[in-house]
Amino acid sequence: MIDFVTQHLHAIWPFILVGFVAQLVDGALGMAFGVITSTLLVSVLGMPPARASSTVHIVEVFTTAASAISHALHRNVNWRLFATLVIPGMIGGITGAYLLSNIHAEVARPFVMGYLACIGLYLLWRAWRMAKGQIHRSARFAGPLGLVGGFLDAVGGGGWGPVVTSNLLVQGTDPRMTIGTVNTAEFFLTTVISAVFIVNLGWEAFTLATLGLIAGGLLAAPFGAILAKRVPARQLLFLVGTVLTLTSLFSLSKALGLV
Repeated sequence: MIDFVTQHLHAIWPFILVGFVAQLVDGALGMAFGVITSTLLVSVLGMPPARASSTVHIVEVFTTAASAISHALHRNVNWRLFATLVIPGMIGGITGAYLLSNIHAEVARPFVMGYLACIGLYLLWRAWRMAKGQIHRSARFAGPLGLVGGFLDAVGGGGWGPVVTSNLLVQGTDPRMTIGTVNTAEFFLTTVISAVFIVNLGWEAFTLATLGLIAGGLLAAPFGAILAKRVPARQLLFLVGTVLTLTSLFSLSKALGLV
């Protein structure tokens, strides 16, 4: 393994860098790993959407495991919310992975990206209006939200964080606990999605890109949890809104053929 990586270092290091940056953002803000890596694999490498999604989810089995452990150690997880999200999320993920493996499911992507861009703008407005010491509310409709988020994540190669984290934050939940909880639940989601893709598509997703993304993601995972714990809630909300708006608008433009 080490000899293989050394021999192909010139080809693998860009993926290590992408994996590191994507996981650092994802660990700190609860989103964007799938969006960043899927965009690279589909737009730059020309990989088919189903193959790109399977690659991303196989990588995320490793990165989300490391991220979940880090968030748990830093006490960033609301275990009651986790229990409400994880089972519906896995059901939605299995359904979405099966459909993407067997039919074309890109029609809904522009609508989803447009919706997420609007949510991002709303979160920016909320961050601007947020007062210090604001009381956070409990999550509502977490089960159905997990079901939809899991399905969209499998179909789009990313979407669990943007859909679930952003909608929970809109409800007024604590940003730090929301990010840690959603990231922890994502490990179980990505594991079942990867299993479905492997059954339907085989093991072709294990490439040099996969190894590089795994290496970079594992290196970054501990730092994301630290950032989520130490950055104030208002700044976290602002950063989430900014990343969500920019990535969603880019994905929307790509889906519409504008870029």
